[in-house]
Amino acid sequence: MKKVVTVGLGGRTFVIDEDAYQKLSLYLSRFRERTRMGLQSGDVMEDLEQRIAELFEESLGSRLEVVNINMVNSIISQLGMPDGEPVESDFTAPADSTPHGTNRKLFRDPDNKQLGGVCSGLAHYLNVDVVLMRVIFVIALFMGGTGFWAYIIFWIVAPMAYTAAQKCEMRGLPVTAENLRKFSNYK
Repeated sequence: MKKVVTVGLGGRTFVIDEDAYQKLSLYLSRFRERTRMGLQSGDVMEDLEQRIAELFEESLGSRLEVVNINMVNSIISQLGMPDGEPVESDFTAPADSTPHGTNRKLFRDPDNKQLGGVCSGLAHYLNVDVVLMRVIFVIALFMGGTGFWAYIIFWIVAPMAYTAAQKCEMRGLPVTAENLRKFSNYK
C-alpha cells in the first residue's frame, strides 16, 4: 500500500504517489536554484509547472490513474535543467521513456512585430523568412485588398505568444528548461 498526495500543478489537480511527489518536489526546488534569474524565475517556474501539468495530462489521458515515479522520471529527463547541464543521477529516467516531439502552433510574435505580429508569427509557423511573409501580405493588399482582410482575420484568430512556453511552441521547439530560459528573457 502506498500513500498518495493530491497536488495542484499548473492550475490543475493531480493525484500523485508519495515517492513521485518527493522526487518532483526535489526537482522543482533544484530547478529554481539553478535558474538564477531573480524576479523572472517566478515566471519560468510557472511555465515549467504548466508544462509538467500538460505532460501529466498527456500521459494519463482520460484515465483516472495516479501519477507514478516512472511518469515523473520521464518528464524530468525530457525537461532537463535550466543551465543545460545534465540531470543528476537521482533524476535518471527509465530506458523506455522517449521525449515527445512538439508541433508548431500558430501565435502572433510579440518580439518581431511591426504591427500586430501576424507576419512574424505566420513565418515561424510556416518556417519561412519573415520578410517574405510581409512581402506576400503587401502584394495581396494591392491585389484587391485580400491581404488586409487576411491580416485582420489572422490578428483576431491567432493569440499573442506571451509566455516562454508559447514562444517555444510557436517556433516548434520542445518546451525544455533550456528553451524556457532562452525565451523568458524577452518578456
